[in-house]
Amino acid sequence: MPSDKVSILIVEDEALIALDLSAGLQRDGYHIAGIADDKASALTIFQQEEVDIVLMDIHLRGEEDGVDTARELLAIRSIPIVYLTALTDDRTVERVKTTHPTAFLTKPYNMAGVRIAIELAVVNFAAAREQQQDSSSTISTNIKPTGSTLGNDTILRLDDNIYVKNSVRFVKIALLDILYLEANNNYVSLWTEEQKLALRISLAQLLEKINYNKLVRIHRSYAVNMEKITSFSDAEIWLDKVQLPLGRNHREEFFNRFSPPLTR
Repeated sequence: MPSDKVSILIVEDEALIALDLSAGLQRDGYHIAGIADDKASALTIFQQEEVDIVLMDIHLRGEEDGVDTARELLAIRSIPIVYLTALTDDRTVERVKTTHPTAFLTKPYNMAGVRIAIELAVVNFAAAREQQQDSSSTISTNIKPTGSTLGNDTILRLDDNIYVKNSVRFVKIALLDILYLEANNNYVSLWTEEQKLALRISLAQLLEKINYNKLVRIHRSYAVNMEKITSFSDAEIWLDKVQLPLGRNHREEFFNRFSPPLTR
């Protein structure tokens, strides 16, 4: 699976609906981990593929429904669940509540609603995880709603990945894939080997939001992933062919990252 795409498992017993959802989400830039129409196949895909969000119908093939399936998935690991169903009776809703979904949509659906629900699923799941962590939490959020959707500067951290709002979707970036950050006026460019993302945020704020100890500020305009450095001098740092300046005010912090500290 491409590392920059949020991966979605679709659990839906109506083939035409599942294919329509899959096509629409892929157009939006999401990765479809798989399509399942019963609990057994959903569990198989969930255990074999990297899944970030589950889009779950309640009526499924077999004796166990989407709520039963969601419980078993959540028993394996915590993950955002978005229900998409025509069943809205009181008993079903009460059962759904026990699985603490991040969103609940009724059929017939529209892709705009599904898109917003997925965005909110990422944010709500990260926020819930943040409340369960102490001040050293590995989750960091910068949530700025704009109308019914999230702002383009939304940045979320969940475990070893960050999620950055890019157009209509979240882009997933593994922390270890970040090469360096480059500040330019009101924007910061986040560079990986595969892409460059422009974020409207200051370098200091972005470092705080990401909260990744391998990212070290080396200049007023640059921060670098220490794991990606291939060589350096007193004034410059190289990441293969990329050359970055090592600012005078940041040299001590940079060299102190080495244990024992380097003598120069």
